[in-house]
Amino acid sequence: MTAMSTSEQSPPAPVTDGRLLRGARSRQAVLRRAVDLASLDGLEGLSLGRLAAELSISKSGVQTLFGSKEKLQAATVEAARRLFHDAVVAPASGVPQGAARVRALVERWIDYAREPLFTGGCFWAANLADFDSRPGRVHDALFGSRQEWRDLLAAELSAAADAGEIVELDAAFAAFQIDAVLLAANTALRTGDTDPDLVADRIRRTVEAFLAEPARG
Repeated sequence: MTAMSTSEQSPPAPVTDGRLLRGARSRQAVLRRAVDLASLDGLEGLSLGRLAAELSISKSGVQTLFGSKEKLQAATVEAARRLFHDAVVAPASGVPQGAARVRALVERWIDYAREPLFTGGCFWAANLADFDSRPGRVHDALFGSRQEWRDLLAAELSAAADAGEIVELDAAFAAFQIDAVLLAANTALRTGDTDPDLVADRIRRTVEAFLAEPARG
């Protein structure tokens, strides 16, 4: 979950050393499983031993990659952030700034939640409550990535207002409200007590309420 400018930066230099490349691939494979597990059972359910058992590798091998449970948790949050960016933020970057990009971001989010990128649904919905009163590295990673998402929505709403596409509004507050609706929508989708099409429609209607065009006259 990162601002558009991040996707425009130069990619990191490729790893060419064979041993380092194998290590990088092992780390990516472990993190991809860790993200799915954390979306189901929360970051507290993660452990070096559990991941080793899940992937049929040695616990010492996982420990070599991450060192401690806290480092594993923080790395898992970062992996989830990158995956979310690639699935939701990056595809919207080609859409013009402002109202159109807000709609594109929300549509990508609906896809992300309806056909879950992570096994347990939204990674942040599964983990934010567990760390909201627990300061530290994992808390900062979780809430920092969530704030990036809200900041991105707010920036696009501000761009829309500045361009005269929508009425003037408190962009940060509107982004907070949209984000709250998305988290609630994820819960509705996961519990299965509401038709997914109805959930998507409610999300769109909420967003459109913030994208009202100014009166012409």
